[in-house]
Amino acid sequence: MISRYARPEMVALWSAQSKYKIWFEIEAYACDAMAEAGVIPKEAAEQIWARGSGVEFDIERIDEIERDVKHDVIAFLTHLAEHVGEPARFVHQGLTSSDVLDTCLSVQLDRASALLLTGMDEVLSSLKQQAMAHKYSVCIGRSHGIHAEPTTFGLKMAQGYAEFSRCKKRLEAAREEIAVCAISGAVGTFANIDPTVEAHVARKLELEPEPVSTQVIPRDRHAAFFATLGVVASSIERIATEIRHLQRTEVAEAEEFFAKGQKGSSAMPHKRNPVLTENLTGLARLVRACVTPALENVALWHERDISHSSVERGIGPDATIHLDFALHRLAGVIKNLVVHKDRMQENLEQLGGLHNSQRVLLALTQKGASREDAYLMVQRNAMKAWEEKLNFADLLGKDEQVVSLLGASELATLFDTAYHLRHVDTIFDRVFEEG
Repeated sequence: MISRYARPEMVALWSAQSKYKIWFEIEAYACDAMAEAGVIPKEAAEQIWARGSGVEFDIERIDEIERDVKHDVIAFLTHLAEHVGEPARFVHQGLTSSDVLDTCLSVQLDRASALLLTGMDEVLSSLKQQAMAHKYSVCIGRSHGIHAEPTTFGLKMAQGYAEFSRCKKRLEAAREEIAVCAISGAVGTFANIDPTVEAHVARKLELEPEPVSTQVIPRDRHAAFFATLGVVASSIERIATEIRHLQRTEVAEAEEFFAKGQKGSSAMPHKRNPVLTENLTGLARLVRACVTPALENVALWHERDISHSSVERGIGPDATIHLDFALHRLAGVIKNLVVHKDRMQENLEQLGGLHNSQRVLLALTQKGASREDAYLMVQRNAMKAWEEKLNFADLLGKDEQVVSLLGASELATLFDTAYHLRHVDTIFDRVFEEG
């Protein structure tokens, strides 16, 4: 992760200071529960909060201790004892390091999800705005990159809205699944700590207790979470790729906003490049790169090993920070997108009406022609129109076999663009029926 692709809110969540504050809260809440159960003195729990809460932990001091003890949680607990004093002997009673580390990671991923969902709402808002503005902005649809039949730019945006609505539901589900707490001891049996401690810590941190942990929270939860981030990243890339294609000089139907004073190329002053959506494509690759390691983390040895640890120290911040940045960037790109309706119309007319070929095909079959014969009639005229840049309707009107089945007036009705748009309202109702 580099600052170029990071927003301060998400970066702060993954800072060492933020992590240590969460660690302290886990330990202090556990002390509260143990004090309530009579395991440790209530005064000790109160003093731990009083002397540790609000402390700016000395990161360099913790790093210094860790260089000697070679253990990050012990280094933190040693530093905490320097603040808390004698009551520190009651901290970490019956806990194991993973209780602190895994519960902290759950808190961080839960809070990261909240930021990601905010970004997703911005994307949805921008998509809906453009969908409504261009509901009937007609453009040519493309399959295999080749002109197919008419659609609207609003439908393109509506498709994005529907896709990100699904992404939001997936992320909400993944967030719920990852928001679990484990304070169950060395191998998850609660041998040296009562389950009520875990329940109290979970409640205070707005988590759910893990039903059965080992020494760690099962990593299938994390795999599902990062896989969901990968799907969201792919949806970002799909829209970014669509915009990049639409901005190509030969298409020029939509483009990223180009600000006054902006420069597109160090060599060619005329350039207006789709740099933001290209950047989004790259960021999507980075997020997806975190998915496979998360899947591989599921298979740990027995009750725990630490092969997952180094992976998660990297992919936790990287995936969420990059995706957070990408969501906000995509929202801005869509909101400020420049749409060229005139160019859309030019492209629609580029092949002389060939986008109506299926209508003619179906009309001929309705008049008694076999599908095979109808296809041949339409295709021979379509290919001539394409290769010689002629008007498709004119060619059909001169084809005796076609005219014998379709009169001139009936043929003309088959070239009405409005026909292709008659169900746009139905689609919009389906997409936006929930607001």
